Amino acid sequence: MTQDGPLLAVQEALKKCFPVVEQQQGLWQSTLRDCPPLLASLSNLAEQLQAAQNLRFEDVPALRAFPGLKERLRRKQLEAGDTVLDQLGERLAALLKVRDAVSSHVGQVLQVYEQHADAIGIDAVLQASAASPSVADMLEWLQDIERHYRSSYLKRKYLLSSIRWEDLASIQALPAAWDRISEDEHPDLVPDILLTVSFFLEE
Repeated sequence: MTQDGPLLAVQEALKKCFPVVEQQQGLWQSTLRDCPPLLASLSNLAEQLQAAQNLRFEDVPALRAFPGLKERLRRKQLEAGDTVLDQLGERLAALLKVRDAVSSHVGQVLQVYEQHADAIGIDAVLQASAASPSVADMLEWLQDIERHYRSSYLKRKYLLSSIRWEDLASIQALPAAWDRISEDEHPDLVPDILLTVSFFLEE
């Protein structure tokens, strides 16, 4: 097999992988868009729970006739909160699926490259053209993308797994904490890489 054969095999693997990344990025973005309203809902519930806790029902004449009202109200609010948490859990599971799908495809590309690395040689791996970035760059970008999804998922999982109804102040602060995760990330990383490889994919 000539040097071109192994190089083409790696390029073909790359051409299969980037469209998968593009599709998964769409799923990732739509899933993330679902989350802020749910987090706001959870934050509002925590605020209501806090207000109900601070209110002395027995001091309010209209409420005095309903001795079990405070507990019933609390139970109803917690049930509503658990429903929202379940919905957030579903979104987290969807983010995990994206992370795993991207990891799997990136892993396959790296495997193809490792099989052919010796036959291709370093010069060909580093060679770029007007239409195509170098194979080395594209492999590095795929690993950057995989790291991005992995880190982003773990931060969000950690944030949601730390929710405790005993700590209402933290639940009220959830939307801001979620936004901080987004602000700390490089939101354009994946779109920018996909734009850079667009001519290569059309070759």
